[in-house]
Amino acid sequence: MFRENMLMENLKIKATRYTPEISFNAETNVLELKGECYPENIAEFSDPLFSWLEEYLSVLGNQAVIVNVDLNYFNSSTSKMLLNFFDRLEAEVANGKNISVNWIYEPENDSAEEYGEEFQEDLESLSFNLVTKEE
Repeated sequence: MFRENMLMENLKIKATRYTPEISFNAETNVLELKGECYPENIAEFSDPLFSWLEEYLSVLGNQAVIVNVDLNYFNSSTSKMLLNFFDRLEAEVANGKNISVNWIYEPENDSAEEYGEEFQEDLESLSFNLVTKEE
């Protein structure tokens, strides 16, 4: 039986010293990760995110989804987690979903810009936008 994603609970996780704020809103179809991400245990951090994402994608219709990623700093395990995240979204786009990612970074943060460019190069069908924060 098909469930409207309006019935899904939103995922809201407050930022910590080591992890970003996560706000996945099933009603507005806006998913946001904001802050720094260098958790000691990436699986412990990312499991709730991916679990929610799987359920969300299973009930998502043809609504446009916006994913805003605004990470000032992240470690290598987070980079791998992000690549898995983007690959998962790309698979949904290949199946007809309308998903776009905004990679948001500070103008002076060259490494964040470079990571965004690398992610962008790895993706074929997922709309991946590099967005400079305005001063």
